[in-house]
Amino acid sequence: MTIDYAHARELMVEQQIRPWDVLEIRVLDVLARLPREAFVADANRNLAYADIELPLGNGQKMMKPVVEGRTLQALNLQAGDEVLEIGTGSGFLSACMGELAREVLSLEIDPALASAARARLDAAGLGNNVRIETADALAWDTERRFDAICVTGAVDTVPARFTQWLRPGGRLFVIRGRSPVMEAVLVNADGSISESLFETDIDYLRGAAPAPQFQL
Repeated sequence: MTIDYAHARELMVEQQIRPWDVLEIRVLDVLARLPREAFVADANRNLAYADIELPLGNGQKMMKPVVEGRTLQALNLQAGDEVLEIGTGSGFLSACMGELAREVLSLEIDPALASAARARLDAAGLGNNVRIETADALAWDTERRFDAICVTGAVDTVPARFTQWLRPGGRLFVIRGRSPVMEAVLVNADGSISESLFETDIDYLRGAAPAPQFQL
């Protein structure tokens, strides 16, 4: 069966993303244009626009389209922004941010996922302003500062090092807390919460899960 991906994208935007209060025109335009099917495994292409997480391999998952939409809207990326993404995953969100901002540096702890994401970006003719680096964000450091940071995996508590990479006035999007009810928030450069956005439940960044609690 041949799938009309352009129609599937239109349905995703109108039936999933808009009803979840994603109304920013630039975000909707990017999600309606970019080929999400090019960033999933061939076996899952028919599910590329479904309202589900999709497996990427090595225990990683691609976020639901609605969560991607809310993430992009919350970041409010501008054409001159420099963005740090923590967790490249499929590379799709990297591509979306690359369309909205000036430059994206994306960190991926898994070398295989980093390589696959770069290949997908190149094959789709996207991401000329996206650089992918294989690194563990919990150990990585830089003198560089960013206008926006997007964390694509959950954390139990927001690491202070993440906000240190923000420029004054910058914003960090992250999902924090304990499964099954986590909170997506925007964080200021001083570590304070500027906005509570929505509740969801996604997998933790590697190394960012809460310590196991032992009960007697």
